[in-house]
Amino acid sequence: MVVGTQAAAKALSPRDLSEAGAQVLLCNAYHLAQRPGVETVARLGGLHKVSGWNEPILTDSGGFQVFSLADLVKLGDEGVAFRSHIDGSEGMLTPERSAEDQRLLGADIAMALDDCPALPATSARVRESVDRTVAWARRFREAPGDPVQARFGIVQGGLDPRERLRCLERLRPLDFDGYALGGLAVGEGALARRAIVREVGPALPEDRPRYLMGLGWPEDILEAVACGIDLFDCVMPTRVGRNGTALTFEGKRLLRKAEFQYDSAPIENGCNCFTCRNFSRGAVRHFLMAREILGLTLMSIHNVRFMSRFMERVREAVRAGTLPTLAASLPAFRSPNEGKERIDG
Repeated sequence: MVVGTQAAAKALSPRDLSEAGAQVLLCNAYHLAQRPGVETVARLGGLHKVSGWNEPILTDSGGFQVFSLADLVKLGDEGVAFRSHIDGSEGMLTPERSAEDQRLLGADIAMALDDCPALPATSARVRESVDRTVAWARRFREAPGDPVQARFGIVQGGLDPRERLRCLERLRPLDFDGYALGGLAVGEGALARRAIVREVGPALPEDRPRYLMGLGWPEDILEAVACGIDLFDCVMPTRVGRNGTALTFEGKRLLRKAEFQYDSAPIENGCNCFTCRNFSRGAVRHFLMAREILGLTLMSIHNVRFMSRFMERVREAVRAGTLPTLAASLPAFRSPNEGKERIDG
């Protein structure tokens, strides 16, 4: 799922996203509540109308962003009191308010408000977050909403697989339309995250979509798919693209390098994206070096299309039973700063 935190994927139009093969746009209810406000979005016709995106939209409740971005957060069983990172105004986010905000926004998929502890966390803090996440999930599920809107619950539990499974078992009776693993890809490290995904991923309900929040590097996605995960989101493809890194099936290409100055080949031979059909590596490098906005757009188009092509191959491999072969054929993509991609879009 392409991240469009504030109802727009940076440097990309809805047409760019559609032509690149994107299927779902992820927006953030907390950010949209701060600016322009959910009531404003509703009066303008809802998220689909505001964003110009006519395909499915998922809204993250914003719990993670409240904890990571807002000032003077005060967490309690009722909800989260905070000061806006935009203008310092006071706000209160509760499960009921989150459900109403996402209803007004008009999202197709709404995420339950959860208590996302910073990692590493003490055992006591992890237990507290699980208990509060489950209590909030129950209130979120009971809150009035749009009958055609799907609602997903979020499994918390830090890096403790027992707490993760305890959280999941308490969420099951709430009969969510989908289940997500939250509180990962926030800097905990790949080994710790893999251990949780391997333990908890297969335990998620098989008859519902299973979503790993905030994960985007291809090798990490393949590992998670092998554990039963279906859905992913991450700002990584567009963010690294804007910084000059192109994703290809031969590995990453750093197009700002001088070696590409006179290179007339497309970013990736065999890629059918708009960028590769119409621009050379040298041309894209020029736009990046000249700080032309077009360079950011062209790079982002290519990387979104790469991720779409990659996921097409993943689906084919799942159907054919050849996922290990696909994994063995891929180069390494992961950045040294992997795990920090969710903080903003």
